[in-house]
Amino acid sequence: MTHAPVPGRTTAAPIPVATGASPGWRGVRLAMVTLLVISAVGPPALLAMLSASQSWFYPALLPTGWTADAWSAVVRRGPLARAVGTSVVLGLTTGVVGCVLAAPIGRALARLHGAARHVAVAAAVLPAAAPPIAVATGLQLTFVRAQLAGTPVGVVLAHLVPAVGVLSFFFFAVFTAYDTRLDDEARSLGASPRQVWLRVTLPTLRPQLGAGVGLGFLVSWGQVPLTLVIGGGRVHTLPLEVMGYVQAGETRFAAAAALLLILLPIVLLLVASARLVRGSAPASAPAPASAPAPASAPASAPTRVSA
Repeated sequence: MTHAPVPGRTTAAPIPVATGASPGWRGVRLAMVTLLVISAVGPPALLAMLSASQSWFYPALLPTGWTADAWSAVVRRGPLARAVGTSVVLGLTTGVVGCVLAAPIGRALARLHGAARHVAVAAAVLPAAAPPIAVATGLQLTFVRAQLAGTPVGVVLAHLVPAVGVLSFFFFAVFTAYDTRLDDEARSLGASPRQVWLRVTLPTLRPQLGAGVGLGFLVSWGQVPLTLVIGGGRVHTLPLEVMGYVQAGETRFAAAAALLLILLPIVLLLVASARLVRGSAPASAPAPASAPAPASAPASAPTRVSA
């Protein structure tokens, strides 16, 4: 049924609805995604070819010969393999010890309010924000007097300075979003503060603790100035080996070591992300209980039929 228009009343024009991006914007997005993929995949692919190339001269697009000498040096117990092992041990130690030190700091920062919180967070993050070479220069004299310079222990302690700063900010964010009602309920049931921390807080934050260890590992994994100044050339890590190979003109070995520097953090980040997503996924809600079936109406008394 069609209604006649009312005199004196204007009909509103239909609002245009966007049905999709224009072809020009789609082309821009496609170009940006393509550049992002090339920038992410290109350098590792180039390093992989360089590490296995025997001879690669301009203007050849691909190496003219292939060899596995650089990767066999990683498998053998040579300087490169020892540098990888040293970097892994230093990174894991820095990550674990950094989490032990930074978790209580982050929890204390999350309990502050107002201006005190801003000042405390800035003070905790300052060692990580300062240039590493300046931190190393300030630590060197103290470490020399304490006879820690040139030792793995001294390098770990030096790596902990920026690592604790980064992890303190990380755990500050974690405890800011933490539901303290779990701790309150445990204390209401008679748990001591130590029991609450060990049996409630830490198990609840297990995925975040794993991510924190990985973050501390990454801070130590690529550290050059602190290792070079505090280690004094006695502690050989993978980044220092990359610098040495580049200065010596050993392209294959430098590319293999640089590729290891890239791949291991990528794998670690993927594992940490998977753990965080799995740990933060909400549990599936239980199926609602079905409503009880209505009681059947009582049977009526049988009708007596007269003979």
